[in-house]
Amino acid sequence: MPLYHKLGKIPPKRHTIFKKKDGSLHYEQLFGTIGFDGMSSLMYHLHRPTMVKEVGKSFDVSPKAMVSHNIKSRLLKGFEVKPMNDYLESRTVMLFNSDVHISLAAPKKSMTDYFYKNADADEMLFIHKGTGVLKTMLGEIKFEYGDYLIIPRGMIHQISFDSEENRLLIAESYHPIYTPKRYRNWFGQHLEHSPFCERDFKLPQNLQTHDELGDFVIKVKKQGQLHHLVYASHPFDVVGWDGYNYPYGFSIHNFEPITGRVHQPPPVHQTFETSAFVVCSFVPRLYDYHPQSIPAPYNHSNIDSDEVLYYVDGDFMSRKNIDKGYISLHPAGIPHGPHPGTYEASIGKSKTEELAVMIDTFRPLQITKAAMDIDDGKYYRSWLE
Repeated sequence: MPLYHKLGKIPPKRHTIFKKKDGSLHYEQLFGTIGFDGMSSLMYHLHRPTMVKEVGKSFDVSPKAMVSHNIKSRLLKGFEVKPMNDYLESRTVMLFNSDVHISLAAPKKSMTDYFYKNADADEMLFIHKGTGVLKTMLGEIKFEYGDYLIIPRGMIHQISFDSEENRLLIAESYHPIYTPKRYRNWFGQHLEHSPFCERDFKLPQNLQTHDELGDFVIKVKKQGQLHHLVYASHPFDVVGWDGYNYPYGFSIHNFEPITGRVHQPPPVHQTFETSAFVVCSFVPRLYDYHPQSIPAPYNHSNIDSDEVLYYVDGDFMSRKNIDKGYISLHPAGIPHGPHPGTYEASIGKSKTEELAVMIDTFRPLQITKAAMDIDDGKYYRSWLE
């Protein structure tokens, strides 16, 4: 996200002497992307950020496909994913391809015994249930129901939950996650027609600096393996930083819907983009106001993308028998649209209260056994009259 931010103490000039109170130097680290060409932040540590004491066991956490070539529309009952104590163990991949892994999680406990870093992928966490704090080496972000949390790859973090009732939708993206280009000018500022702006973002605050030596376990996900490393210093020992590469939050409730006289296509709901998939937010909004408008979406062909819709709350006007936490998958190659009766029933309605997150991928998604276990098995027949 091209928005400059800084916290803590930093020297007036980059790559210059910055001393601690005892006269020794702070340790500078550039946290950058796309080599030296992408967004970066410059941070200053109390201790060397390179002190690895041990490299422990590694575990294969790459998803396995039960269905590799899918042509069937599916409905997954997401809240049937059972809660688990550990945050990482609770993350259950449902759908995936080489660009993105889409998971559900119901963690009960906070991360306290270890830190986590995804070295391969940006992570988008959508908070369906729960409140807490995302703790990182660049500061903290408080989160609640409806928040997106964008965590750039390589960001060491912990998640602290306020209770055991937590439900998350997670997308691990092997491509950088940005806000849509068409909503930003050439300087990166969000334009007047954007459905959100910089004021809506939750930026890191409350930088906590830990001056501690010892054994600190950092679980690093890289190339489908979860590696256990032990560092000699606390990873949250940053005294100050500035730059553009950092985690941030955005509430779906701050997305201002774009409406029109006739039905607007899904891109008006777009919230994030990558080169391989997009994320859209469907929020409460007024319906189309042409006197002959049909508010329900028209049938459309998924020729180039798989459509994943995660239902959060409210009245899902174009679908029948949908509940919170359900995921519908409409694969590329076949058309889909509103369920029988909903098209006609939408005429004359003035608004909708639906809340949902959509992920459209440009490559086909594969389906895991965990997803098949919560698939209703008959959704593809739900358009029969």
